[in-house]
This record gives sequence, structure tokens and C-alpha cells, in this order.
Amino acid sequence: MSESQVSARRLLALAVPALGVLAAEPLYVLVDTAVVGHLGAVPLAGLALGGTLFTLVSSQLTFLSYGTTARTARLHGAGRRADAVAEGVQATWLAVGVGVLLLLLAQLLAVPVAEALAGPGPIADAAATWLRIALIGAPMVLVTMAGNGWMRGVQDTVRPLRYVLAGNGVSAVLCPVLVYPVGWGLEGSAIANLVGQSIAAALFIRALVVERVPLKPHFGTMRAQLVMGRDLVLRTLAFQVCFLSATSVAARTGAEAAAAHQVVWQLWSFLALVLDSLAIAAQSLVGEALGAGSQRRAKDIAKKVTWYSLGFGVLLGVAFAALARLLPAVFTSDAAVLAEVPHAWWFFVAMQPVAGVVFALDGVFLGAGDAAYLRTATMLSAAIGYLPLIWVSLAMGWGLAGIWTGLSLFMVLRLVTLLLRARSGRWAVTGAAPVGATAA
Repeated sequence: MSESQVSARRLLALAVPALGVLAAEPLYVLVDTAVVGHLGAVPLAGLALGGTLFTLVSSQLTFLSYGTTARTARLHGAGRRADAVAEGVQATWLAVGVGVLLLLLAQLLAVPVAEALAGPGPIADAAATWLRIALIGAPMVLVTMAGNGWMRGVQDTVRPLRYVLAGNGVSAVLCPVLVYPVGWGLEGSAIANLVGQSIAAALFIRALVVERVPLKPHFGTMRAQLVMGRDLVLRTLAFQVCFLSATSVAARTGAEAAAAHQVVWQLWSFLALVLDSLAIAAQSLVGEALGAGSQRRAKDIAKKVTWYSLGFGVLLGVAFAALARLLPAVFTSDAAVLAEVPHAWWFFVAMQPVAGVVFALDGVFLGAGDAAYLRTATMLSAAIGYLPLIWVSLAMGWGLAGIWTGLSLFMVLRLVTLLLRARSGRWAVTGAAPVGATAA
């Protein structure tokens, strides 16, 4: 790999299309929400609950993309493209198997789960109906994750963007047609979602077929993928427990605090997508370097990506500090909510440079396949920092300042653990198999 391949231009060539893929689903959800919102409060509440459950389930399975990228990138770096694509084949089989299981569970559990969260009634009924249809698409959603994973590993982030935009574009056009003129209401929204997911999945499957690699399932490879998947699922679970706790505490603090938290949290989540696109580029580049047998190159990429991401985080922090008086008013005109926003806003601003480094190193270690360390570091940071402070802030009445102090401590602890790992160099293990993974 030449110097130019780890330049900002090379990084952005991978990161920008990856950002498009990451942003496509949230943007589609906005379209879906706008369409269903005109049906009334109950369908919109049903969509909100069903969509939250769908996202909760699918986000637990992101190892199908991140884990696959780590394994594929190493093989690609070792000059074994056919084997790299074969990892994508096995990840796709795994996606189909897990997706079918989710589909069946949804038919059995959608009603009791929705009623447990919303109580028996029309909202739970609407959510369960939407969820049962939407989760028919679970295999397709997971196939798309696996497809993103192997294509990122071979440093092709443009085709996944095209595939995802094709699927979401059809959904966005079909959704209002099925909801209103056809008259299917909320069910029409779920069916439009299903059609789009099927189109994207079909394109990813076609991409595998044209590679002319064996398409038979290989259970040894799938088992090795699940080893890494286990660690990534636990890591994701730690994130979700923290973020759900923060939302719960904000809601218990008061309506104004909950609304202000939602405004700042959505901005945080959006910027996390932006920074995560750089992390995805780091995964691909670091995995390739280690697969090619070059620790020095992998460490050089890690250092440069971290500096780039830190600089980007500083710029974001400065930009949102300048927008502190203007931007919140775009989201709400409620004076009481706007008065609460600054209690979270300045934590949000101050954490952008920290987030830049944390997300970059996340990408580096995911690319190296160092999932076990990431799992442990995330869970410890949550248990020691975030969760205790979140719930103490409720007991002590610290409000949003307490909640966002907890988030900041969580990020700082993650920063420390990741910097220690980076300094140790123990993550930079060369070869075609990631750290701690079982080679198939």
C-alpha cells in the first residue's frame, strides 16, 4: 500500500459511500413516519413502537457486517479475493438462517412483546401487525448487512450504496401509494418496507453469484464468524442498555428534559453516523494491511485515521458550539424545552473530539478482529461509568447534566481503554484470520 492509499482522499473514497449506506435507513424512516403520520395518532404510535423493536433486533446483529468486514479484509489483503468473497457467501447463509428464525419468532411473539411495552390496546395491536409484516423481511435485512460486510472488506463501498438506495428508493415511492390510494394503511407501510428490503437483498445475492465462487454452506466458517459475532453482540447490548437507561431517566425527570434530551441525542446519533463512516474505512484498510502481513502499515493507518477523525471531531465541536443558539430552535419552539437544551448541549459539543478518536479506534480494532477486547472495554466502561452515574443522577435530581455527565464519562473511559490497547500494539496480529478467531 502506497502513502497515497492512506491519505485523506483514500479514506474519504471509502468513507463517503459508507456514510450514504448508514444514512439511507434513517432517512427512509423519516419518509415512512411522515406518510404514516397522516393516518392518525394510533398508527403513528404503532409504527414508532414497531420500528423501535425492529431496530433493536437488527442492531444486535450488526456483526454480520462488521465481523464480515474484518475477516474479508484480511483475506483481501493476503491476495485471496475468492476466499474473501467466500466469507461473504457464508455470512449470507448465516444471515438467512438467523433471519428465518427471527421471522418465525415474530409471528409468535409480536403481540405479547408489544403489549408488554405499550399495554393491551390499539397501539400494541398496530405495532404487532406492522412488526409481523416487517420482520418477514428479516432475512433480507440481514443479507444486506452481510453484503455490506464483504464488499467493504474488498474495499468496494460504492455498489452497496447503489443497492441500498435502489431498495429504499422503491420503498419511498411505494409507501404513500400503498398507504393511501391502495388503502392498506399501516400495513401498506410495512409491505413497502418489505419490498425495498427484498430488492436490496436480491442485488447483494446477485453480486455474490457473479463472483463465481462456491455457494454451498460451510458450517466451519459460519461457526468462526459466530465466535466474533458473540463478542460484537455483547458489545452492542452494552450500548443499548446505556442508551435506553438515559432515555428512561430523562423521561422520569420531566417532559421538558425528555424532549431536550431527544433533540440533543438525535444530533449525537447523526454525528455518530458521520464519524462511523470513517471507522468503516479504517476497518477495511487495517484488515487489508494485517492480511498482507504488515504490522507497520496497519499501525500507520491506525495513527493517520485517528488523527483525521480527531480533526474532524474538533471541527464538528466548533461548528455545533457556534450553532448553540440557533439549531435547537429548528427542532422545537417550546421555551421550556429550549431552556433545558444547554444542560446537555455543551457536553455534546465537548465530546465530539473524544468521539472522533473513539470511533476511529473502534474501526481500527474491528478491522483487526479484536472484538473480544472491544466487548470487554465497552462493558466495563458502561458498568463503571455510564450506568451508575445515570441512575444516581435520577436519585439526586441532577437532570440532563447528570445524564450527559454519565455519557461523557462513558466516552472518556472508552477513550482510555482504546488508547491503552493501541499503545500496546497487541491488536496488530498479522495473517488471514482475525485476533482470536478460528480459521476455517
